[in-house]
Amino acid sequence: MSVFERVAAIGVVPVIALDDARHALPLADALAEGGLRVIEVTFRTSAAVDTIRQIAQHRPEMLVGAGTVLTEAQADAAKAAGAMFALSPGIDRAVLDHAAQIGLPFAPGIMTPSDLQIALRAKCKLVKFFPAMAAGGLTMLKNIAGPYLHTGIGFNPTGGVTRDNLTDWLGYAPVRAVGGTWIATGTDIAAENWETIRSNAAEAADLVRKARG
Repeated sequence: MSVFERVAAIGVVPVIALDDARHALPLADALAEGGLRVIEVTFRTSAAVDTIRQIAQHRPEMLVGAGTVLTEAQADAAKAAGAMFALSPGIDRAVLDHAAQIGLPFAPGIMTPSDLQIALRAKCKLVKFFPAMAAGGLTMLKNIAGPYLHTGIGFNPTGGVTRDNLTDWLGYAPVRAVGGTWIATGTDIAAENWETIRSNAAEAADLVRKARG
């Protein structure tokens, strides 16, 4: 399977902004023990590259991705650190082209049909619908996606996705996986509340199973 097919099989991507890379491995362990062997480490902090590197090197069973990748240089850094995929909140054709050149599977952010057509022209297989709830939620995604479903494009809604609406999103077949920040919040990571994170991951994994029957 491709990396995005493997992400889709899991169904939920914990979205993490990590301030201290020493938390990388216990965080990865808590997520994996809860049933989520995937993580999106966002490039919003200086610890992102080291976090990705540690997880890639020491927890190879985890699908580690880089989030908030906005530039070619960040794509290079993510790839060098061991990221298996990358995502962005928006779409930039130069970054998409560069990611393709270096062999980094990339899911850009989209919010309009025009964004989606740029992604399709760049041969993207998965796009991030962001900010999912603020952009109109599932109803808006269905309206945007409708004319393009024959292309096979998949969606990763992120932004306002919670345990309460996760099953609604996953009930729409073009949604391959959702991104969520509630599974491992900055507060819980800083306090090293690994059992809480493990429990949140297990709950999310169970909701995926229920949503998919």
